[in-house]
Amino acid sequence: MSDQSGAAADDLLADRSLPGRWVRQWAAGPDRAQITDVDGTEISTLQLEERTRRAAQGLIGAGLVPGDRVVLSAPTSAGFVQAYVAALRAGLVVVPMNTGYTRSEVEAVVSDARPAAAIVDSDERAGWIREAAGRPVEVLGPELRLPEAPDAVLDAAAAEDMALLVYTSGTTGRPKGVPLTHANLLASITGVGRAWRWTAEDRLLLTLPLFHVHGLGVGVNGVLAHGAAMDLRAGFDVADVAARARSGRVSLFFGVPAMYHRIADAGAADALRALRLVVSGSAPLPATLATAIGDAAGQLPLERYGMTETMMLTGNPYDGPRRPGTVGVPFPGVEVRLAADGEIQVRGPNVIGAYFNRPDADAEAFTDDGWFRTGDLGEHDADGYLRISGRSKDLVITGGFNVHPVEVEDALVSHPAVVEAAVVGRPSEAWGEEVTAVVVLEGPVSDADLRTHVAQRLAAYKVPKRFERVDRLPRNALGKVLRQSLR
Repeated sequence: MSDQSGAAADDLLADRSLPGRWVRQWAAGPDRAQITDVDGTEISTLQLEERTRRAAQGLIGAGLVPGDRVVLSAPTSAGFVQAYVAALRAGLVVVPMNTGYTRSEVEAVVSDARPAAAIVDSDERAGWIREAAGRPVEVLGPELRLPEAPDAVLDAAAAEDMALLVYTSGTTGRPKGVPLTHANLLASITGVGRAWRWTAEDRLLLTLPLFHVHGLGVGVNGVLAHGAAMDLRAGFDVADVAARARSGRVSLFFGVPAMYHRIADAGAADALRALRLVVSGSAPLPATLATAIGDAAGQLPLERYGMTETMMLTGNPYDGPRRPGTVGVPFPGVEVRLAADGEIQVRGPNVIGAYFNRPDADAEAFTDDGWFRTGDLGEHDADGYLRISGRSKDLVITGGFNVHPVEVEDALVSHPAVVEAAVVGRPSEAWGEEVTAVVVLEGPVSDADLRTHVAQRLAAYKVPKRFERVDRLPRNALGKVLRQSLR
């Protein structure tokens, strides 16, 4: 299946690493406005280079060495971006962590990643990290005020060095570390930029959370890799997005289906007409919603497809027809094939080589000839556009976030009134899928009580939005719950 460039993708790694690309772009445009912080403060490319150079020297001065893992958990701000850039310039590995994680979720990530340091904005979360690490951990604030080591070597990461260690629910309840190298991230964002005609003249309205690969790996990396600019927002607000889009100041907006649903419901989709490109990802975009947005905005949202383990894989074309209900064709450098059972399998410089210390997961995720098994089922239309037809795995994707049923089920059955629980994703116009819990109970308990119980143990996006009560769960002859019959 051919990619969108129609050309060889052997130059995707020309800059070797993300800092290698950033340094080149900063030199090409040292006086460009690059970041507008959530409070309106402007930061130029020159300021970003200087601040992150000093911070990177400070991290090395604090005793960190290339390859050390650093947890990064804080709300969206220029400080977050600067801490991320500084860590990579110092050769460190960033472990982004959802600010909504509960103590048990933080402990699961920290005990596996074994970070040498953490950059957090919360004393409570810092305490959890220290306790879970079981060894000394340098805990810093996002401002990174540290004595500098002026002789420190910066921007020396190699293509094969790890840049991000991202934890995903994947296909088992135990979180899996996804080690994304500089090559993985650079190849992906270079191919995406080529397909989307990304230039230094673009300004991205960035409302996505930066602890997620959509906001960080596509949004922040894309802006920096192309010498462009970003307007950071603390969160998604329809009125704010509409006003900023109409201002003519921004040219790009990336969202998840839940955002587009809210924009359409508010009658604000016409504001997107002023933008060069609007993109949807992280979950399937309903065709009816895509069409409604397209009619009002004058352009269909460009739907793309990717995973944490692979970054961006396919997308509808920038210039050619965008087809609602499809995720287009491969990005430059990406190869896609369909297995005999319809599973989508991929390979390319954007795909990880292995999970972090999980040979059991590797054996399941990779075919004998080296292709990555996405677990998604697909089909091609007559012109080669890929359509996602379902999933062979139980993962629930709600609002762009991955939720594994086992994790939620474990939280539910810890409630004294819950005998059994099965969690599935039900189709939702607003969320892509809605986390739904089918429960067997002994004794009365309200939905609100169950939600509170789960919310005390898991992040908010994992809490079921709907509960159904049954006398027993459907099982096969071996006693396995038949999830498919519950969807």
